[in-house]
Amino acid sequence: MNETALALIELGAVLFALGMLGRVAARFGMSPIPLYLLGGLAFGQGGLVELGAANEFGHIAGEIGVVLLLLLLGLEYTAAELVTGLRRSWAAGLVDIVANATPGAVVALILGWGMTGAITLAGVTYISSSGIVAKVLNDLGRLGNRETPVILSILVFEDLAMAMYLPILTAILAGTSFLSGLTVLGLALATVTVVLVVALRYGRYVSAIVDSADREVFLLKLLGAALLVAGLASALNVSAAVGAFLLGIAISGSTAHEATKLLEPIRDLFAAIFFVAFGLSTDPSVIPPVLGWAILLAVVTMVTKVATGWWAASRQGIRRMGRARAGAALVARGEFSIVIAGLAVGMGAVAGELAGLASAYVLLMAVLGPIAARVVEPVIGLVQRRLSPAASTG
Repeated sequence: MNETALALIELGAVLFALGMLGRVAARFGMSPIPLYLLGGLAFGQGGLVELGAANEFGHIAGEIGVVLLLLLLGLEYTAAELVTGLRRSWAAGLVDIVANATPGAVVALILGWGMTGAITLAGVTYISSSGIVAKVLNDLGRLGNRETPVILSILVFEDLAMAMYLPILTAILAGTSFLSGLTVLGLALATVTVVLVVALRYGRYVSAIVDSADREVFLLKLLGAALLVAGLASALNVSAAVGAFLLGIAISGSTAHEATKLLEPIRDLFAAIFFVAFGLSTDPSVIPPVLGWAILLAVVTMVTKVATGWWAASRQGIRRMGRARAGAALVARGEFSIVIAGLAVGMGAVAGELAGLASAYVLLMAVLGPIAARVVEPVIGLVQRRLSPAASTG
């Protein structure tokens, strides 16, 4: 069998398997991310069946998946919403960073992965999954709840923090000097500032450039602009993901709405391949030695995320049930955590075990997050009834 035929067969099998896994996840009301990761682990190096011919496509498609994930994340926000969210949530955002990045950094240092591993794993445990959180809130009908703006403002802060963190991480992974690292950080800050200013004042012009009444032309211009900006950002060591995110912010109004509808199916396809590609590059044999640490991190960071949401909601005068819902909604980790781990492992700057730990951790948190959001109301209600039968559950 020639190489092209083999690659097509392998790729077709992977895509069909992803569809079946997605169907299983939907039936149980869970995120498909854990199943995609498991699929990659099963068919990667050291797995049940090793795929070879489709690997190169998987790598490129995975990179496109990251770009589309961040592009659509940026399209969800306007520059005004980002600025408002930053003003509203900066205190909760700082608490979030300290409470949830610290456990990852500490575990990495204990395992002897050095400062680079600590900074990487800190990002993995810090960032919540905006995609999973948004889906859970929508599925549970909580978008209109009082605590939802608190949740969204924390997610906005996290996304902006990633715009600063990813360029710094890229510079550290590349082994650049302290001065070069400061230069990269300054460039990232300047870039974010310029994009926000442009989006606030001239967003309609950016939207007009990519907009088109012809869907085919619109799609080509969107994808072309996203990949071009991501590539230029990567060349400047600012991170391709951040470049795509900032482009999404700069597109606003009806153009952003139409772009989201047009790109969502493509994003879902390439994002699924991205998670599988990460699993393919991870040797399942490195997971058992770090599984205990992954479980420990899952337990600790569940508590710290709930505490973060509880504290942030309490500052807005929200009652106990709303505070608990806010904390539980933030538990899930997913796409960003894998982006961070994939970046570090791909550049060969951290131990291979970190990929195993990140995989196990995200598997746990992507499953536990939606479960926590669903069971928090009956659990808190039961506790309140036991402590005070007359207590309000609102």
